[in-house]
Amino acid sequence: MSDTNRFETETKDAAAEGGPPVEPQASDSATGGNDIGGEAAQTAAATTPDAPAEAGDTAVQDERLTALSAEIAALKDKHLRALAETENVRRRAAREKTDAGKYAITGFARDLLAVADNMQRALGSVDPEARRADPALEALVAGVEMTEKALLAAFERQGISPIEAEGAPFDPHVHEAMFEVPNEGIPHGTVVQVVERGYMIHDRPLRPARVGVSRGGPKRAQAEPSTDSDATATNPSAAYEQATASGEGAGSNIDKEL
Repeated sequence: MSDTNRFETETKDAAAEGGPPVEPQASDSATGGNDIGGEAAQTAAATTPDAPAEAGDTAVQDERLTALSAEIAALKDKHLRALAETENVRRRAAREKTDAGKYAITGFARDLLAVADNMQRALGSVDPEARRADPALEALVAGVEMTEKALLAAFERQGISPIEAEGAPFDPHVHEAMFEVPNEGIPHGTVVQVVERGYMIHDRPLRPARVGVSRGGPKRAQAEPSTDSDATATNPSAAYEQATASGEGAGSNIDKEL
């Protein structure tokens, strides 16, 4: 029996019995269909992804990741720079400590050079014949010689040594040209006379040797250098010629890097 016929039959029976009219009710199939449709709609609403919201979250995360990566790179760069600076400071401090130990007495040693010069002049002024003829003078000169030897030994213990200049090629780093000596029989730029002895302290010039340099002789045979600076370093004649050409001739201090 259909729902409509059954409703009409119930209505007639209720009227015959004098009861209240029967209210129409929705069929089970209709009610069940509505419930299923609502639940399906809720499930679909719950399971359907919110595409715009997730896209926005991904963009924010990517932006944050990029910012963090840039910050990490900046911190790493600062860390490496700090390490490099610390290493440079350590090396500089070690070098300064070494130099302080080696060259701390430079000023004092330079003052003592005048004492060595005076002793050398005193010994050079004594006539050998007069020395042999006078025992007192011999004793005095022997005492001066012993004092000079003790002073040179003290210099040597402190890393101070005389510069052997006579007969050597002119070196602008350790020699100071005071005058020129024309001599065609000696190679050009050779030290022929030492006016004042020079000294080195370890690997640095303490005082350049003041010398006389030959001029006019044959040039020393040297390999062809590639640059002017190499020519100055390997050819003493080139160094001396460069100094005289620039106006720093005899009697001028050319103890510098040319």
